[in-house]
Amino acid sequence: MVSLKSMCKVLNLSRRSIQCYEKAGLMTPTDKNKYGHLLYDESTLHRAGMIKFFQQVGFKLREIKEIIDAPNEVIKEELIKRVNELEIEEAKLTQIIMEAKEYIKSLE
Repeated sequence: MVSLKSMCKVLNLSRRSIQCYEKAGLMTPTDKNKYGHLLYDESTLHRAGMIKFFQQVGFKLREIKEIIDAPNEVIKEELIKRVNELEIEEAKLTQIIMEAKEYIKSLE
């Protein structure tokens, strides 16, 4: 079992992020210690890490709620779609960066 403070440190998340995950119904504390501090088991710690990963990939909490407990095939399909979207965004950004660099050179 880990405390909320430990979970935040391990996952590099704020206390507010964990609270948002809980409010969204994505996870709940496993227990409380004798001082009333929230405790989380390993599976909840792992789940919080997965939620963070899905957010980094670009999913919103409501989307994560729909897929996090889905079968692996569904998660894989959604991740493939998101990666394709990210690759399109990356190509656009690369083009914009090249154009900006060319424009910078023309200003010299």
